[in-house]
Amino acid sequence: MIELRTASPNYALRLAARRVHEESPSPPMTESILLSAASVATFNGQNPLTNASGFFFERDGRLFLVTSRHVMIDAPSEHFPDRIEIELHSDRENLARTTGFSIPLYQGGQSVWRQGTDSAGAIDVAAIEIDRSALPETTAIRSFTPMHLIASHDTVEIGTPVLILGFPLGFYDHLHRIPIARQAIVASSFALRFQGEGYFLTDARTHRGSSGAPVIMRVAQPKAAHRDLPWMLLGVHSARFDMGSREATEDEALGLNCAWFADILLALTER
Repeated sequence: MIELRTASPNYALRLAARRVHEESPSPPMTESILLSAASVATFNGQNPLTNASGFFFERDGRLFLVTSRHVMIDAPSEHFPDRIEIELHSDRENLARTTGFSIPLYQGGQSVWRQGTDSAGAIDVAAIEIDRSALPETTAIRSFTPMHLIASHDTVEIGTPVLILGFPLGFYDHLHRIPIARQAIVASSFALRFQGEGYFLTDARTHRGSSGAPVIMRVAQPKAAHRDLPWMLLGVHSARFDMGSREATEDEALGLNCAWFADILLALTER
């Protein structure tokens, strides 16, 4: 049983426009998947804290930004931002033209993002609703939907190639404001929860700043519902794994990562 925990379930987040970035024109975008991800910067007041990744998810006409829960708050590392900033493309014909938005994380002292738990404990995924009326009419984004989630975990085999689409170490195409992809494979049984937790493993080279990135799989023969975004959303990248007992001078890092199953979004985006 999944328990939804949100301090303000009916709060429609209003975005505050912060800046407009314009550079030289660029050719039209042809890969819709690159408009599904957003760079996430965290702030405490005007003080910058960290960089992360996120992506858009739409359900019943409502739009959400999804990222890792530890991007919003992480007590062990004393990470307590009060807002995040994302950058939105405002012109599909000129990807160098973007609009920056600041998203407050609290209202009346209560957090406005949604996070959840399951039978194994807390899940490192957060979703925050975006007020569509606050977006510029020309905003060019692509959103995953429940149709992009895997219906049966048995259909994904171990070793399946996937991509992790994000902004590692804050590195990406700063002119066109689009993410980069790291190749990965599913490294544990997708049909089983690894260690009984709500995640699976990927084998990929990842870095800080990738937290919250979507883990996606190409659809070979997309159906009508997938033609605009021919990818399946498998998970949300969370963190790298390593062994505390590893001999640093003799053993390489594992190169394995935790990705939380994306079907948690069905609970986090319920009305």
